[in-house]
Amino acid sequence: MIVSLFVFAVIVLLSIPSAIVFIPLAVLSGNVNPLYRVANAIVRVGFRAAGIRLKIEGRERVPKDKACIFMANHVSNLDPPSLVSSLPGRTSVFLKKSLMKLPVLGYCFKLGNFIPVERAGGAEKAQSSIAKAVEVLRQGLHITTFVEGTRSRDGRMLPFKKGPFYLAMQSGAPCIPVSIYGTETLMAKGSFGIKPGTAHVVFHAPIDPANYSTREQLMAAVRASIASGLPEWMRA
Repeated sequence: MIVSLFVFAVIVLLSIPSAIVFIPLAVLSGNVNPLYRVANAIVRVGFRAAGIRLKIEGRERVPKDKACIFMANHVSNLDPPSLVSSLPGRTSVFLKKSLMKLPVLGYCFKLGNFIPVERAGGAEKAQSSIAKAVEVLRQGLHITTFVEGTRSRDGRMLPFKKGPFYLAMQSGAPCIPVSIYGTETLMAKGSFGIKPGTAHVVFHAPIDPANYSTREQLMAAVRASIASGLPEWMRA
């Protein structure tokens, strides 16, 4: 817990002056890129303060100058910062619609082309989110999603949600499977404690949705790719 408090203090001390400078800059200029880069830099400093080493493999497999959908497994709250800070280029993510209404920060989310989602909105709202995501990809931004929809309690892979695969089939964007492991011991689900160690992020070869006739076939291919980069016990 001492490590967690120290990391939290480091992030807060860096975030406050950064927010004072870069959030107004983003609002006034309409350019969220400096804020995005600073946020990722703070994440990397926080990881170093926690004694967490990021081991990245396969990033050279990501197509250059092409918007992709990154599809990862999810075992810890450390997964999003581990993955997003490791990506080449800027990414959008799916976000609760209520967060888009926050003062100032919500406006920055909109500038960042984050995609609002209403979990209880039904099929019509879901299709609206997919349409927004397709538009984001066409603008050249990546999209990052954790395809299980929630963190696994024991590290083993859960069933995948259908939404990301609807998006892939509709947009035709390359799917980049990503295997994340190690984080399940560094910050377990249900715990605020952070332990030092190594977080592994493995990027796999792109999967072209056009090569699959159904969403289920694409889902199976992505699942097999993610599983191939995980320790055996996590593949169930």
